[in-house]
Order: sequence, then structure tokens, then C-alpha cells
Amino acid sequence: MNFLQATRRVMQLAVVGAALSSPLPAMAATPAAVAAATELVKATGAAALFNTLVPGVIEQSKILFLQQNPGLAGDLNEIAAKMRTELAPRLNELYAEVGKIYAEQFSEQELKELTIFFSSPVGKKYVNEQSVVVNASLKFAQEWANKLSDEVTPKMREELKKKGHAL
Repeated sequence: MNFLQATRRVMQLAVVGAALSSPLPAMAATPAAVAAATELVKATGAAALFNTLVPGVIEQSKILFLQQNPGLAGDLNEIAAKMRTELAPRLNELYAEVGKIYAEQFSEQELKELTIFFSSPVGKKYVNEQSVVVNASLKFAQEWANKLSDEVTPKMREELKKKGHAL
């Protein structure tokens, strides 16, 4: 999975997560809840998606320099490899913050229950099939919206004509 695919997957998870959760007042994120949330992030597969972010950012910077001077390729490859190793631990910052976000919306017990679900066979299937469902749903929604537009536009034109607008 490349950086763009991973970024799209993260966004899909965010969209589905937003659709499935109701707006709740933020709760205090206890250390135990953040730890439980971090486990949930791993169980949902989101942690694996975040793993492509550091290499992706490094690759984007590398491309920027290569566009300016293609002769830098050898040195940039060496620097990029070193930076991937050096910056890999920074992902823990991301996991902690994402865990905190979850812990502000769910209780520690809810987070543990969600982790149990996502660790179960049906939860794992949900994680594996989610991108297929989200992609198909988004495609259908776009097609549906296009058909609705084909219906709305002529009706709007008709109503505007009734009000004396020449179209």
C-alpha cells in the first residue's frame, strides 16, 4: 500500500468513524483509557495505515529536492533511508494522540469492548472488508447524487421559469 492509498484509507476510516459515532461531549482521557484506545487503534488496523506516513513524508521531501536537482538521487536515497529509521519512533506520538482522541469520546470500558470486537473474527472481517464497503458506498452515493442532480436541475429550471426568469 503506497502513501496515497494509505492516506485515503485513513480518511475512509475517519469518515466511517464519524458516521458511526454520535457527537458526544469529550471525556477526560485517563492514562488507562488512552492505553485501551491505543490497543483499539491497533485492533482496527489504523496503526498499520499510519506506518506509511513517515516514509510518505520523507518521500515527498525527497521528490521536492529531486525536481530541483536530479543529480541528488544517490545522496537523497541514503538520507531518506537514514531518516526513515530515525523518525520511525515518532509514530508513537501519533498513536498517543489518536488514542487520546478515542479516549475523549469513549470510556475505558467501551474501548476495551471495541477492542474485543475488532479482535474477534467478525471484527477482523469488518476491518478487512471496510475499504471495499466504503469505496462501493462512496461510488454509489456519487452516482445517486448525479441522478438526483439530473432530477433537481430541470425542476429548478421549471420553477424559475414560473417566476418569470428566461433560461
